[in-house]
Amino acid sequence: MQIETIVYIILSVIAAVFIAGFQYVKTVKSISKKDVLFLFLRFMTTFSFLMLLINPKFEQITLQIEKPKLVVAVDNSNSVNYLNQGKQAKALLKNIKSNQGINNKFDVSIYSFGNVLKLIDSLDFSEGQTNISKALTQLSQLHKDTEAPIILITDGNQTYGNDYEFLSTLQKSPVYPVILGDTIQYTDLKIKQINVNKYAYLKNQFPVEAIIVYDGDVAVNSKFTISNRNITVYSKQIRLTKEENSLILNFNLPANNIGLHNYLAQIETLSTEKNKINNKKQFGIEVIDQKTKIAIVSDFTHPDLGALKKSIETNELRSVEFLTPTEAILKIDDFQLFILYQQNQNFEELIELLGIEGKNIFNIIGTKTNLDFINANSKNYDLEITNQTEMYQGIFNSNYAPFYVEDIGFKEFPPLNSVFGSIIFNAPFETILNRSINGIPTNDPLLSTFEVDGRREAVLFGENIWQWRAQSFLTHDGFKEFDNFIGQLIQYLSMDNQKSRLTLSYETFYNSGTNVLIRAEFFDKNYIFDTRESLSITVMDERSQNSKTFPFILKNSYYQADLSTLPPSKYKFTVRASNDNISKSGEFTILEYNVEQQFVNANTGKLRRLAKNTKGESFLIDNTNSLFTALMKDSRYVAVQKSHKKNLPLVDWKYLLAIIVFCLSAEWFLRKYNGLI
Repeated sequence: MQIETIVYIILSVIAAVFIAGFQYVKTVKSISKKDVLFLFLRFMTTFSFLMLLINPKFEQITLQIEKPKLVVAVDNSNSVNYLNQGKQAKALLKNIKSNQGINNKFDVSIYSFGNVLKLIDSLDFSEGQTNISKALTQLSQLHKDTEAPIILITDGNQTYGNDYEFLSTLQKSPVYPVILGDTIQYTDLKIKQINVNKYAYLKNQFPVEAIIVYDGDVAVNSKFTISNRNITVYSKQIRLTKEENSLILNFNLPANNIGLHNYLAQIETLSTEKNKINNKKQFGIEVIDQKTKIAIVSDFTHPDLGALKKSIETNELRSVEFLTPTEAILKIDDFQLFILYQQNQNFEELIELLGIEGKNIFNIIGTKTNLDFINANSKNYDLEITNQTEMYQGIFNSNYAPFYVEDIGFKEFPPLNSVFGSIIFNAPFETILNRSINGIPTNDPLLSTFEVDGRREAVLFGENIWQWRAQSFLTHDGFKEFDNFIGQLIQYLSMDNQKSRLTLSYETFYNSGTNVLIRAEFFDKNYIFDTRESLSITVMDERSQNSKTFPFILKNSYYQADLSTLPPSKYKFTVRASNDNISKSGEFTILEYNVEQQFVNANTGKLRRLAKNTKGESFLIDNTNSLFTALMKDSRYVAVQKSHKKNLPLVDWKYLLAIIVFCLSAEWFLRKYNGLI
């Protein structure tokens, strides 16, 4: 308490004594016991009121014992049940919950993981994928302020994500793996992976890469085959030994018919094998008879050109070629789309020819663009010429209608360099990104599209888009988001100009156990996204001829149907709009493949290395009593006494109000009783 406050309290005592004495002492020559009582009550009342005015603050210190955290993460994936370890995992979890010593020493939090990490509700071991790395990373973030040991109950078999063994340098908390599954090594011959493109071109051959792995001590001979509709299209005798325990086969298969084709790769099983499921693997390919060719036309080299080529060619159905304006004139019939990078006078003949042919254009304008040439040759927009440059950032327009675009974090992307000046459009246009200067939005577009006389065009008013691709990699840990955005733009510009009110987005092949999602967009007659429509999809299994109908769910700016419950098969589907007589059909295949059933036993070695690198300890499921003993004896995990100091103002002390009310009431009652009122 401050000295100034103490002085005020002393003065309040003096003032209260003076005020009380002024009434009860000055008029009498001698003080009776009754007057002393009145004097005391008036003093307490006055002093209490003065203390409320001063409102001093008092420190309150509370002590709290905080137990160390203990995190339990249980693998809830299919592989645990497949290895017959579900009962053991549930029994261990029950022991942890009921162990009095553990619960007295630790504050226990229990999670389950598979595809995602979540607080445990129940264990059914139904997750189709396992990401141990993601689970450990998220647990570390949740408990980053404390050293919380993690009991990891798993078989150690991860199906996707970063290698969890190499997280040890970032993992602050010790990890105690409890190993589920048989640690005995069985003889196993399996097809580890089939690598093949999604698409092949008619009358061509497509490459296939098969990786075969063998675990065993004795040399074995087997036969690898690939069949299509029970017809063998490839076969090869193989031999593997303990030393040469892997084999990579590269070969080509013919693409003779258009459409979806399923293939079955299999290897003859050994008599001593325990797991025979991983001796087979399905894969599929779609045979098409065309490929979209795109020309990037420029008079000079720039990093943007390479970034665009890489983004566009992530789709195997597209190819990109670099051309000069003169070369493009000679090959104008070979391409469906022309990307014109920073035009100048050398583009004049090409621009005229593109207009005659009605070719779609993606025009990129930057600091080296000849604006006089642009204004002279473009009928759809004019640029103000100021001979100055500016850095523009993009602001995403969520109301963009021509096709679905997702905001991939444009606001955080580096600014693009462009010419300074306003833009005037002479034709109806749609804006994907607006300009922003130093965080201040403007009405000028940064990226726009428009359609005039059946010809589509997009304009990007800025250069250095390669920096966007690099930033996307840093933000999303990969190029996928940026490449998808460029792919959507290229698809819009290179497709048939006839607009469709119903558009679909889906994969031709899905693995069972993964999400099977069909996305749709529906537009009204003005080609504005319509949220009022009711869409449904009817799916027919070609094997059983059974049909099912699923509704689409509206999600922001698109509709989505989840067909993940469908069993592996080949399906034909039709999407219908209930209010309009509009429908679209397609087909896809769900391949029979369960990645969680590809393992014979637990990944003991990797789990033990994880424990060692994080200063933890690994245990077998049959030796969990040692786990409890180790945790109880470890001196790193002790309770901490924490003190919390609060400054409490006197005005919050409710008893002071009670004292004032009591003193005033008692004084009034006694004075009334004694006839003084």
